[in-house]
Amino acid sequence: MEVISCKMCKRLFNYISGQRICASCKDELEKKFHEVKEFIRETPHATLNQIAEENDVTVPIIKQWIREERLEFSPDSPVGLECEKCGKQIRTGRYCDECKKSVATDIESAIRKPQVVVQPQKPRRDKGKMRFLE
Repeated sequence: MEVISCKMCKRLFNYISGQRICASCKDELEKKFHEVKEFIRETPHATLNQIAEENDVTVPIIKQWIREERLEFSPDSPVGLECEKCGKQIRTGRYCDECKKSVATDIESAIRKPQVVVQPQKPRRDKGKMRFLE
């Protein structure tokens, strides 16, 4: 555990893991998230800048919530992000559906254990017979 200053309010706090913001700023950010979520429900055709201005939140924070799949927009909404792999317009997350499948198969093939090929043994001629050494 280390003592660092909060990125938002600059107060010192004991940092354990996660975002480098203090507990009170995390609570405030969570309240803002719920306000943004409610605003999007009420005005589904608002742009990203309108959402940010009306709720006193920065655009990067809203984009972070979209990337984390905490926010999702309807297909007719003007808000969208680009897929990190192919650049296609998406409504939530980091990747489009095709790239998600591609990444999943890449990970699966990397994790999959190589199959061991067992060579059949040659049958022994004298199996079951008694042998004498002279």
